[in-house]
Amino acid sequence: MSEKGGLAIATEQKPIELILARSLLDSLSTPGCLIDLDGTVVYYNEAVGKLAGIAFEETGPMPASEWGDTFGPFDEKGRYIPFDEHPLTLAVRAGRAGHFVQRFRSANGDHFEVAVSAIPLVGTTGFEGALVFFWPARGQ
Repeated sequence: MSEKGGLAIATEQKPIELILARSLLDSLSTPGCLIDLDGTVVYYNEAVGKLAGIAFEETGPMPASEWGDTFGPFDEKGRYIPFDEHPLTLAVRAGRAGHFVQRFRSANGDHFEVAVSAIPLVGTTGFEGALVFFWPARGQ
């Protein structure tokens, strides 16, 4: 527990794999984010902030529903892809890496296509989440 403005705030200890993955993302210029078991985007690096049009410091962690409402992902016809149905979610939950091309919407409303790769994070206590990387798709 820590105190902020006189209020006791519970501080949850994150698994070491998530802490180390965040440190890795901070050292990369490749756009990447870290997603926990619940689908919460617990961190994204500066390069994702540039793609999304908003820095992590402004959003903080975002549950899948909030991230999805704001940024997508969308399929090739512009339909929202729910987190639990996304091909990368299914692959990572099955313990496999995955790759998928999809559309995102930036904070200013621009839509763009990205290639996305997800790698499951498995630690000593089992599956902890995923590292997700983004690349401009088709020569953008």
